[in-house]
Amino acid sequence: MGSPNGGIIGVINPTSFGKCTQTIATASTTLTTQPGTRLANIAIIAGGGSGGTNQSGGGGAGGLRTFTSQSVCGATAYPLVVGGGASAGLAPNSNGNNGTPSSGFGYTSTGGGRGRSIVDSSPQAPGTADGGPGGSGGGGGGAYYVVTVGGAGNTPPVSPPQGNSGGGNPGPSAQSPTNTQSGGGGGAGAAGGNGIVSPSTSGAGGAGLDLTPIFGPGLPNSGVYAGGGGGTGGPVPGPGGTGGGGAGNNTGTATSGTGNTGGGGGGNDNNAGPGGAGGSGIVIVKELNKASGSWPLRAQFQSQKSGTWPRLTASVDYLVVAGGGGGTGNGGVGGGGGAGGYRTSFPGGTKLVLDGGTYAVTVGGGGTAANPSYGGDNSSVGNGSPSVFSTITSTGGGGGGTGGPAPGGNGAPGGSGGGGNGGYHPSPGGSGNTPPVSPPQGNNGGISGPVAYAGGGGGGASAVGAAGSPARTGGPGGAGSANLISGSPVTYAGGGGGGGPQGGGNAGAGGGGAGNPCGAPSASQNATANTGGGGGGGGNAAAGTGGSGIVIVRGPSSVTFAVSPGTNTSTTLPAPAGGCKVATFTVSGDLTIS
Repeated sequence: MGSPNGGIIGVINPTSFGKCTQTIATASTTLTTQPGTRLANIAIIAGGGSGGTNQSGGGGAGGLRTFTSQSVCGATAYPLVVGGGASAGLAPNSNGNNGTPSSGFGYTSTGGGRGRSIVDSSPQAPGTADGGPGGSGGGGGGAYYVVTVGGAGNTPPVSPPQGNSGGGNPGPSAQSPTNTQSGGGGGAGAAGGNGIVSPSTSGAGGAGLDLTPIFGPGLPNSGVYAGGGGGTGGPVPGPGGTGGGGAGNNTGTATSGTGNTGGGGGGNDNNAGPGGAGGSGIVIVKELNKASGSWPLRAQFQSQKSGTWPRLTASVDYLVVAGGGGGTGNGGVGGGGGAGGYRTSFPGGTKLVLDGGTYAVTVGGGGTAANPSYGGDNSSVGNGSPSVFSTITSTGGGGGGTGGPAPGGNGAPGGSGGGGNGGYHPSPGGSGNTPPVSPPQGNNGGISGPVAYAGGGGGGASAVGAAGSPARTGGPGGAGSANLISGSPVTYAGGGGGGGPQGGGNAGAGGGGAGNPCGAPSASQNATANTGGGGGGGGNAAAGTGGSGIVIVRGPSSVTFAVSPGTNTSTTLPAPAGGCKVATFTVSGDLTIS
């Protein structure tokens, strides 16, 4: 009898094509899953409890629940509720408060339990100063002449547990019949500590849990969440638990739990100030790519056709710098070239999410120097060429203005604009960030001098080109921007300095060429290759060429980069960059991601 798997023996498993999309919800929202998502890893962390004001225990951490390879539906809206941290105890002898639950995908994590205070120095009735229950329990107060206990964690009970119990006060002893050390709030990874009689020390908040094994590196707070708040009441307040727990305090305001960790707030002593507030919660979702086990060929084909068969995807950072504009030179008045457009996601910007495969990369050339006859128009202005990677295009830098009646002396627009020519009249620099993108890819070029014969500087990635000087010296080029995407700090896309008979403008940092006074052509007018710098303007001399652009792509250690032609390079960064892969293109070519 034939196998229903077409001869392949094995369990038929569901596939998921979630593109490893990760959502970190720090406030309540609605998540719509990717169309191909069928499985997800989920963490739901509630708001932490707060501490009170008088020999108070620490607040318990918000409940922390995780679900791995949880079945979900694709292209479906799921409400995510992020619970708030508890407000701090403020009034004299006040208790802390409970945190607020977080929820999503039909599951709920309970807010952290409150830390308890005492009323006065008289004997406390049993149970009146015990910590409050919750996701993790709050710490018991430092009551006189009576033992207190921390609040119960994992309340209501779920499996696996969402938290741990708080610590308490060990009570009367031979060393201290009026022992007042309170307990720490419980954390997701450990119970809160009890107060210690000798040496007199309040309980530490329970440790939180590290979620990096589930979601990978790069989570906020180093991936550790739901630490308990520290107690107080003794000479040494209790520290907060790792994962956002706040420390106790006996001289001022107790430390609050860290926002969006679910950490508990610290307790306060003798009404010296407010207790610590609880940290707000967080919900983390990673939509999985998964295809393990065995499938019949027909099922595999249908999954590929419907877009639910996993494909390799990679989230990559980019730096795309276009070729810089060329400077101009005639009559001692040439404008500096504008820098090539500068666009990057590194650090902290929106990465590109790319499937495995081969991608064309275009590295723009620098603009040629324009040296028309005195009084010519700007038809020969040397704009830089664009650089392109995937959906990102950076525009070439605008060439410097070339003189002649308006608008002949105007600098050309581009990624950054070229500087104005100071021939017959003051001429404006070209517009940068043309066409407009966000964040801007460059800046405007500088206007020529208020009297004739002083060219404006070309715009740079981080600053506008400067105006030509009344003293008939060229305006400096605008500064470029430094970037560490390659693992080393390099500055790109500086504008070219304007020309002038009494002195050329300085080059903009980032590979721009310097302006030239009257005299022989100088190599310093040429922008540096593979920086996108603008060429320097001339003064009765040949102007400088723009620098060619560059494209750099940085991916995680899990991918492999191959580049062509061999002039381009692919490297692996050492620690602490974590083995990230970096592909650098100094000429146009192809990048293969696998």
